[in-house]
Amino acid sequence: PSGGASTVGFSLPAAGAVRLSVVDLLGREVAVLVDGEQAAGRHTATVDASRLAPGVYVLRLTAGTEALTRRVVVVR
Repeated sequence: PSGGASTVGFSLPAAGAVRLSVVDLLGREVAVLVDGEQAAGRHTATVDASRLAPGVYVLRLTAGTEALTRRVVVVR
């Protein structure tokens, strides 16, 4: 659970186009954290939950043909 800023880490096996976004449970994209070419290796992005309403969200990472999702809970 988060109510402020949180850091999200991810690792890429190869360089390529990456999009990391926050999606609400209705499927609406409410924030884009990363959108563009990224080098291979470890990366971080910051989620500013203070701008989001309390509730459950999904972090969606798309890199090449791969996609990964994780649940995030915003509390106050």
